[in-house]
Amino acid sequence: MSGERVLVVDDDLELSEQVSDFLAQQGFEVSRAGDGDEGLAMVSGQRFDLVLLDVIMPGLDGFSVCRKIRETSQVPIIMATAIGDESAKVQMLQAGADDYVTKPYSLPELHARMNAVLRSATVYSPHQETPEFTKDHLKVNYLSHQVTVSGKGIELTSTEFNLLKELTTHAGEVMTHRALLHAVWGAEYGEEREYVRVFVNRLRQKLGDDPASPRFIKTEPGVGYLFLKGP
Repeated sequence: MSGERVLVVDDDLELSEQVSDFLAQQGFEVSRAGDGDEGLAMVSGQRFDLVLLDVIMPGLDGFSVCRKIRETSQVPIIMATAIGDESAKVQMLQAGADDYVTKPYSLPELHARMNAVLRSATVYSPHQETPEFTKDHLKVNYLSHQVTVSGKGIELTSTEFNLLKELTTHAGEVMTHRALLHAVWGAEYGEEREYVRVFVNRLRQKLGDDPASPRFIKTEPGVGYLFLKGP
């Protein structure tokens, strides 16, 4: 992929410059912001295809910036952190990130994860007999990427939509964590179960689905998830 506009938000100017130079060599159009407030202002005033967002910054931290971006934009976000524990990784995904990298990361690893997220964000028209899925008051249009519940539009990130598409096109089938990771994030993913868990929770919240008494997504403990069939 090349030509995509990327915003790098990081107060570490040396690292930001190194990352920006590398991404420019890969064909990306790169802009830089030195803190969260500047990053938010740039996202609100310009169009970007992806945001690379550091977690620890003066002023607004990356978690706050990510949540604020998600209030108005579904732009793909990759967060970068030196905090490697499981809770921090889950917190990044819960804040609205599509993926994360742990510092120190290699530039080729960053490039691969960016390409995976951008692939997921690519709008495409699947070749299938049924362009729309309906159940109860839920409608998913695979061609327009529009999702409605009781006639109300639901804003999903590209990753959330692709996960919902994978679940609904296999309604009635148990989808394993690995199968969902491969289908939604890419073949290079397979062990990151927390991705699926957090994104399923995000879908449930947006669809108004109660995991204790699901209308849509049922958890199959230790295995994966089942999108319930039926009217």
